[in-house]
Amino acid sequence: MAKYLLLKHYRGAPASVNDVPMDRWTPEEVSAHMRYMNDFAARLQETGEYVDSQALAPEGTFVRYDGEGRPPVTDGPFPETKDVIAGWMVIDVDGYDRALELAGELSAAPGAGGRPIHEWLELRPFLGASPTIEE
Repeated sequence: MAKYLLLKHYRGAPASVNDVPMDRWTPEEVSAHMRYMNDFAARLQETGEYVDSQALAPEGTFVRYDGEGRPPVTDGPFPETKDVIAGWMVIDVDGYDRALELAGELSAAPGAGGRPIHEWLELRPFLGASPTIEE
């Protein structure tokens, strides 16, 4: 089994086919989208492939260590110019091909007008242990 992170970018990724921001969707369209996401997660729970997921607020702050005894340095929030990650899901699947299949399916969540968004998702494998070199 291999763990993958699916990141839902709403800015910073290529535009989706149905590129209407969620804040311009009707309440029914938002509900349909959330229902699709929840149903998708529930189905993966049944197959044992679901690990966790969460929607994220659009605002955020970059933080960096600035030296011993100094407060952290922050940048932001600047939601109008920064990448916006709307949410994430962690899956644990047999391999890359299955992760691609699920990411493609998740990309079809409905958006404006009830049509699939066809949004771009970032698919990232978890970093595993490096193989050992044997002489």
